[in-house]
Amino acid sequence: MNTIPNRQVICETLLKLAETDPDIMVLTSDSRGSAAMAPFANAFPNQFVEVGIAEQNIVGISAGLAHSGKKPFVTSPACFLSMRSIEQIKVDVAYSGTNVKLVGISGGVSYGALGMSHHSVQDIAVARAIPGLAVVLPADRHETKRMTEALVKHQGGVYVRIGRNAVEDVYESDDYEFVIGKAVTLRDGTDLTIIATGETVRVALDTEKALQEVGVSCRVINMHTIKPLDEEAIIRAAGETGHIITVEEHSIYGGLGAAVAEVVVQHQLVPMRIIGIPDEPAIAGKSSEVFKHYGIHTDNLKRVALEMLGK
Repeated sequence: MNTIPNRQVICETLLKLAETDPDIMVLTSDSRGSAAMAPFANAFPNQFVEVGIAEQNIVGISAGLAHSGKKPFVTSPACFLSMRSIEQIKVDVAYSGTNVKLVGISGGVSYGALGMSHHSVQDIAVARAIPGLAVVLPADRHETKRMTEALVKHQGGVYVRIGRNAVEDVYESDDYEFVIGKAVTLRDGTDLTIIATGETVRVALDTEKALQEVGVSCRVINMHTIKPLDEEAIIRAAGETGHIITVEEHSIYGGLGAAVAEVVVQHQLVPMRIIGIPDEPAIAGKSSEVFKHYGIHTDNLKRVALEMLGK
């Protein structure tokens, strides 16, 4: 079982890249500990900025650094970064076209016991509606490493959401290419497709295995990039499997499910179900407890799939 959280992988990857790239900068909002960025601050003090609890300021400062030719990575709790500083993200990053990477840590329901004030289950909806801002959610530590390497090379604003705790591996290694905007088909199938993002990709893979045991052929797509969305992968899946289920650690409004539905309804209409957080303040509890409460688990996805297929 993996014990390395994605936030640690981002730090380790940036540490290695910063050895030969002095333009890489890391900014934190009194979050170097929770973002696992203390090693970077110690190794590269001149490439590290501690802003304090001032999320609006951290985005503005990072935009200024980007204008000066730096490659800033903002690491701040997703619940505050995506809400408190959204105007700065819209204007200073997206509208101004600055090369800022906004890493929302402890996203989704990672801060489970702290309740709605610390949950970030509307962040994808807000971020993907802003022109000029890409949105990425890595599935595991291997994908996080490849994503971070890609982000350093990528020009333009990106909102990244990662969780707090270590997650089970989706990939066996990091020996593959990560391309922003290109979905990954992890399992092929012909009866239906499950499209997942971030930490729910593991749930989708486990569901595929459970469905295989009852004779259902299930395709699994890792939609790590919500924007720009891989519409071709969605249209192909709809046409070839005829049924789509999306699963996400986010509100059912405006997130992955909504993005997929916008494509399906316009290009390849098929039966579809969206699994996520309903229109209510998410319950407080451990992430696993919140997932179970809202049906973001294998048993429920299997039930929904069989119901769609009339089995």
